[in-house]
Amino acid sequence: MATPTDPRVARIVKAFEALTPAALERLDEIYTADAHFKDPFNAVQGVPAIRAVFEHMYATLDAPRFVIRDVVAQGDQCFLSWDFVFRMRRFNRDEQTVHGGSHLQLAADGRIALHRDYWDVAEELYEKLPVVGSLMRWLKRRASS
Repeated sequence: MATPTDPRVARIVKAFEALTPAALERLDEIYTADAHFKDPFNAVQGVPAIRAVFEHMYATLDAPRFVIRDVVAQGDQCFLSWDFVFRMRRFNRDEQTVHGGSHLQLAADGRIALHRDYWDVAEELYEKLPVVGSLMRWLKRRASS
């Protein structure tokens, strides 16, 4: 990954790559109090609600971590491409990787005011589940025939 030249973005990248359950208490250092967060499963506002999303991630997955692959930043807009690496507790112990991206809009103080994650739930998650995955792969083959 190229090192971001914008110190605000570099601080955010470092925070995501070093995220741990203990670090969740410091989310207000990278998110504004009324920040919006949206991903394929959540749409929340405010640091306590964003913290709850990450707490759920740590409660349901083993060893989740983010690896930032690319950074594009201009002005107060930033796009990160990332790999989310984890193990699923309920289904198997194999390490899984979800590829995705985040659009971040920064506030005047450099913290995140808007965070929107983009990733393909069907391909990146559902196809990897034992029973659902078989069905999703079958549907995908049928749709492409």
